[in-house]
Amino acid sequence: MSILPVVTYNDPILREKAAPVEAMDNRVRTLIDDMIETMYHSQGVGLAAPQIGESLQIFVTNSDPMTEDLDDEQDVGEFVFINPEILSLGGDDIRVEEGCLSLPTLRDDVTRPDEVHIRYLDRDMNPRELKASGWFSRVIQHEYDHLQGVLFIDHLSMFKRRLHRSLLRKIDAGNVKMDYPLKPRTETSAEG
Repeated sequence: MSILPVVTYNDPILREKAAPVEAMDNRVRTLIDDMIETMYHSQGVGLAAPQIGESLQIFVTNSDPMTEDLDDEQDVGEFVFINPEILSLGGDDIRVEEGCLSLPTLRDDVTRPDEVHIRYLDRDMNPRELKASGWFSRVIQHEYDHLQGVLFIDHLSMFKRRLHRSLLRKIDAGNVKMDYPLKPRTETSAEG
């Protein structure tokens, strides 16, 4: 397994809708294993394929910090979501601080529905459905957004995004130091 560099917000792949996974093969299996390794190394709770430069509908999560939000009969630990589809969102809208490995050091409050019902394929391409709430639901929605070309800052007001402009420029220029590898800056300029 390898630790892969994480692309930062200015990379065009983060703004694309990811392509479906057509079949499981050794390349996809290795990619999933590398994503899990990268997620743990980066101390993240989720990672989407576009964040490591792959436009595929895959994201991984580590539910261990979120086990209180799972039904008793649900497994805990790593989840692999392939070709996910959100079936419904529900519950109260909850405002909680979020961060993102592709937006290192940037954090802000994001409002999301408390519950999610999602259909997906697991790492063996078996169809699954999952209902989650609380923090785990938030992580699923955040990672699913990545597959749609959406970043958590897109949920912020224009005013809040402007407040983060200086930090976004630092991220764009590669002037943030993290304990995980970041992919070198692309030629795309910073937004704002």
